[in-house]
Amino acid sequence: MVIKINGKELNFDAPVKVYEAAEAAGLSGSGAVAGVFNGATVEFNHVLDKDGELSILDFSSDEGKAVLRHTAAHILAQAVKRIYPTVKLAIGPAVANGFYYDFDFKTPITQENFDAIEAEMRKIIKANYPIVKKTVSRAEALELMRASGEEYKVELIADLPEDAEISLYTQGEFTDLCAGPHLTSTGKVKAFKLTSLTGAYWRGSEKNKMLSRIYGTAFDSKPALDEYLEKLEEAKRRDHNRIGRDLEIFMTDENIGQGLPLLMPKGAKIMQILQRFVEDEEENRGYLLTKTPIMSKNNLFKISGHWDHYKDKMFVMGEEGKDDEVMALRPMTCPFQFTIYKNGLKSYRDLPVRYCETATLYRKEASGEMHGLTRVRQFTLSDGHIVCTEKQIEGEFKAALDIIKYFMKCLGIENDISYRFSKRDPKNASKYVGSDEVWEATESKMKSILDGIGLVYEEAEGEAAFYGPKLDIQAVNVHGKEDTLFTIQIDFSLAERFDMSYIDESGEKVRPTIIHRSSIGCYERTLAMLIEKYNGALPLWISPVQVRVMSLTGRTEKQVKKAVETLRKHGVRTEADVRSEKIGYKIREAQLEKIPYMLVIGDKDIEAKVVSVRDRAGNQVSMSLAAFVKQIKKEIKDMK
Repeated sequence: MVIKINGKELNFDAPVKVYEAAEAAGLSGSGAVAGVFNGATVEFNHVLDKDGELSILDFSSDEGKAVLRHTAAHILAQAVKRIYPTVKLAIGPAVANGFYYDFDFKTPITQENFDAIEAEMRKIIKANYPIVKKTVSRAEALELMRASGEEYKVELIADLPEDAEISLYTQGEFTDLCAGPHLTSTGKVKAFKLTSLTGAYWRGSEKNKMLSRIYGTAFDSKPALDEYLEKLEEAKRRDHNRIGRDLEIFMTDENIGQGLPLLMPKGAKIMQILQRFVEDEEENRGYLLTKTPIMSKNNLFKISGHWDHYKDKMFVMGEEGKDDEVMALRPMTCPFQFTIYKNGLKSYRDLPVRYCETATLYRKEASGEMHGLTRVRQFTLSDGHIVCTEKQIEGEFKAALDIIKYFMKCLGIENDISYRFSKRDPKNASKYVGSDEVWEATESKMKSILDGIGLVYEEAEGEAAFYGPKLDIQAVNVHGKEDTLFTIQIDFSLAERFDMSYIDESGEKVRPTIIHRSSIGCYERTLAMLIEKYNGALPLWISPVQVRVMSLTGRTEKQVKKAVETLRKHGVRTEADVRSEKIGYKIREAQLEKIPYMLVIGDKDIEAKVVSVRDRAGNQVSMSLAAFVKQIKKEIKDMK
């Protein structure tokens, strides 16, 4: 018999006990280890006496973690139901690093209620209730959940086919609708913690009721849990949403709305620095700058296909069939730049044409998905499109990747990313445009390019754009959530839709290929990553204030202002602090603001014709102002 141990196959000649198979694989057979046989969890003394597939999982595998945490989610639901009998249950899956359960409380709760809920969870774990699976018909499941008043469960069941077999899991007095699997008993959950409380719309739709989502995590031991909780605290300390506000980089206001951050002077300066740097480098590499409207008639998006495939993510003004014009804020610039391309006949000698634009874009993200600068409704993208011949695809794709790698190196994040080859889901063809043959050819072309340059990447089915596959450059934030920073897409569809063409060497009119790319991605999201990576102490070259010059006494105020003027003439972003405060207070304040360099000028410094230089790490030295100017200019230059 073949048994899978954390995905690795082991062969046994005769019926075998689950714990024997676990021991053969070096697993303890206790705690978070789960045996799943024909879809059902089995005890560790279970003897396999018939054909079927047994998978044994422990906490070292992702599947084992999910089984443990899914069980913990049910223990949470049972505890909440005991304390709040009128609560309605929604869903409770395992997720990355933990689990959550959505509840509909009659009276809202706060995190202050977590202690009581955790105490009840510990009682359930101590009781060590067996977790028993039962398969029922759709009609039986509906009857049970209606009788229990679980309206959300009823809705889920009603969406299933009439002939569906539905699994229920019971532990003690508590029964829940669930596909499983689970641990064999509640006592096998060894260490858990409830971590946060948020709002979440039922089924992710703003049209539905807002529920209370309780997040938690669970591990196979308390030391492992404690280590994770410490990392969680560190993540909170490094969260750009806190640091960015503390440093007055950005803010939000409830009268303006979620996902619409206000960049304060420091944040705006960082964005300006990055934007100028990116646009100058793009120009050096042959890109042509465009400036296009932030909105358009919906006709444009009907041509591109966004109206059919992306409308739910767009801000629409007007109503079809009622208003003369329906407008929409742009979610991307490609249709606009394609329109520019069509202004005049192009020859193969004109290609490639590389357009770039620092574009303000708008996407209708759900309220529950908003977070700081990483998930917003208005954002700034270093957008760009390359229109080229088929022979130029490989070279242009590599060049687009090269500029991204250059920017990542300058920002110091080249070792903090991973690559994802995002492909279509062939089982869900309605999400995409184009034939199977074209998709297969384009994906094969991109794979050949990626393999040819030796790029290490993961393949992700279903993550492609609706018009073509893409290379996504991924980064993980301090909370462990993965986001896309940069992307390069090969588009085989939109040139046809926009009737784009060029005259080839034979004088024939042919379709070009389009490469979409974002050289530094979404500025806001990239800034969020930088704030978290550097804990607010941004690299010198992008720091909004690079130097603060401080007076030791009122007598040196004139010399401070002269030093500021000199530094500014050399392009160093400098400000003065001539307040009548103690120098220790001034230095401490500058350190909290993460300013790279502090210069102190006192009477003795003036006599010696030097300035006292202190960096934010606490290192101190005295040198002439001219020597410092030379040093900091070289340091800034070497970073780019």
